[in-house]
Amino acid sequence: MAKLKENSTNNHNRKLMADCDMTYALQMIGGRWKLLILTSLNKGPIRYGEIKNSISQITERMLTLQLKELEQDGLIIRTIFPEVPPKVEYELTELGKALIPIVKDLSAWGSFVRAYHKVTS
Repeated sequence: MAKLKENSTNNHNRKLMADCDMTYALQMIGGRWKLLILTSLNKGPIRYGEIKNSISQITERMLTLQLKELEQDGLIIRTIFPEVPPKVEYELTELGKALIPIVKDLSAWGSFVRAYHKVTS
């Protein structure tokens, strides 16, 4: 994955927002796929193909990028086994495991809001 340019707008914004704890957390889990990836890893160590199958709409490129970012942020561990063909597994770190109750609460809130909008529409 390419590094951010030191003077890019994105990099500048990240530095400005890093002072806010909520923004810092959202930078780590933001995006369309990261929470789904973390949820799929809650079952224990699984291989890339299993993650891909559990999130059928994600492209391989996006899954690879998101896994790299989650690994860099310390939320998942990537383990490579010295076999032929190579075997790679992903699993949650303690930081990643700490997010699971929050993700479940967010999902419950999403269900509540969806039901609310159905009633009020």
